Amino acid sequence: MIATAPFGRTGHASTRTIFGAAALKDATPSQAEGALALLLHHGVNHIDVAATYGDAELRIAPWFPEHRARFFLATKTMERRFDAAKRQIHASLERMGVDHVDLIQLHNLGDAIQWDTALSPGGALDACIQARDEGLVRFIGVTGHGSQIPAMHLRSLERFDFDSVLLPYSFVMMQDPHYVANFEQLAAVCRERKVAMQTIKAVARRPWWGRTRTHDTWYEPLDEQRDVDASVHWVLGRDDVFLNTVGDLRVLPKVFDAAERFTSAPDDAVMREVLSRNEILPLFV
Repeated sequence: MIATAPFGRTGHASTRTIFGAAALKDATPSQAEGALALLLHHGVNHIDVAATYGDAELRIAPWFPEHRARFFLATKTMERRFDAAKRQIHASLERMGVDHVDLIQLHNLGDAIQWDTALSPGGALDACIQARDEGLVRFIGVTGHGSQIPAMHLRSLERFDFDSVLLPYSFVMMQDPHYVANFEQLAAVCRERKVAMQTIKAVARRPWWGRTRTHDTWYEPLDEQRDVDASVHWVLGRDDVFLNTVGDLRVLPKVFDAAERFTSAPDDAVMREVLSRNEILPLFV
């Protein structure tokens, strides 16, 4: 079974590896059933989905009622204004057939103009707060994907007391001194306030850049088990973060397998060898 840790101040002990349900975006019902069975097999107890992940919320719906009590359920809204975000939150609840979610997140909040719209009066944050007041959500988080995101999340935490953040974290990303400085500053604030830190792109290899796509991710992922092991174990070696899984159903079992076998992080020499052998490049510059 995959180890658990307190998910910030929510009171929930989440598995260190969280199921990123973007993997179900284009899944058939039978594919989704197989992927969700992996969660039970590995003891995963936290699902992270989004309204914009294609059919993912719909694929969770028929499977979820039987297992609701064991899972922390998170979704996201890409909307930036109150009315649209409110509609999307209600639509997500309806699509998944639940009366509430544990965490609603402002999705990919990296653009400065969209950030100001979402976090100003009449913005999406107000819809999330209203949903929390009405018992439709329990906690509120914010996510982002670019190299500027640690700094943006720091701004977000100055504007509102979010319960969680989500951002990229991998060995190659942490070779950028500017990213490291902002990431560590964010991590310090999150530790002080008991804000959960979720991380993404642990097994990203490089952008496709015109190559034929062989996986269902917008980036090329690592695929060999030894490389997945090293990358997953490196992230899990940092005990103040959670690792959100990959968006490709074929790589997903390898990530769970690596997480279940985690004991310690590989040293930097091992990671540099993985980086060089796979020609790993940062997705965000």
